[in-house]
Amino acid sequence: MDRSFLTGAPVGQTVSARNWNESCISGVGRGTSHFFQVLGLLLLGFGAWLLLDRNIFFTALDENNHLIVYIFQILTGTGSAIVLLCLLGYLGIHNEIRWLLILYAALLMWAFGVQVVLSGFIFTKKQEIHQVWHDKVDLIIAEYGSKDMPEDIPKWTFLNALQKTLQCCGQYNYTDWIKNKNKENSEQVPCSCTNSTLRKWFCDEPLNATYLEGCENKINTWYNANALTLTGINFGLLASEVLQITLTVSFFRHIKNKVYAKM
Repeated sequence: MDRSFLTGAPVGQTVSARNWNESCISGVGRGTSHFFQVLGLLLLGFGAWLLLDRNIFFTALDENNHLIVYIFQILTGTGSAIVLLCLLGYLGIHNEIRWLLILYAALLMWAFGVQVVLSGFIFTKKQEIHQVWHDKVDLIIAEYGSKDMPEDIPKWTFLNALQKTLQCCGQYNYTDWIKNKNKENSEQVPCSCTNSTLRKWFCDEPLNATYLEGCENKINTWYNANALTLTGINFGLLASEVLQITLTVSFFRHIKNKVYAKM
């Protein structure tokens, strides 16, 4: 039986309202999908720029570019996943393919769940994560520059990049490097702890040319200044995922109702 007869609404008005709702949901869904496609493409582009640009700072730290390659892999992997996910959603909405919409919604729910679990884990296990980070950095400092551990060069390169970028030295201060036994003499510090541009692990530089502040304090200062922004980004992503899931489910129901109406 026609629902317009039960509600008393004219048939044309009911159809028009249904079409308008469908167009609205479809339009918003496509717009959201396009936004995340652009975000994914930006990540891909930035990763490619890091890999191809030979004049950026990281190149000077390690001639093998281990750090650049790792950052490139993370950015391109994340960007590709976002683009492919949004492509699934766009094709499902544009062509009204129900199984694609189901797959798209399922992947969105999976991403939402992973993000919630990770956020909760980081929040509840903050002290444990902080201690693991401390122990890991202490180990890297102790083994830094060892000729017997070439497989750890990417870790040392990352630490170099961190110290040079933040203009810090060691975890607490420059005296953390006393525990390193791979130096030629006890007065040496990593070249990344100084203003030096030499491509070596250690340099002999005077104290007034060495970064005295530890990296932990620098990182904490940056985090405290940007914590609200980071929290906003996290909740923004969660809200956008909920919006996309809601729109996808609504559009799926519209397609289902349309199929039943034709029967």
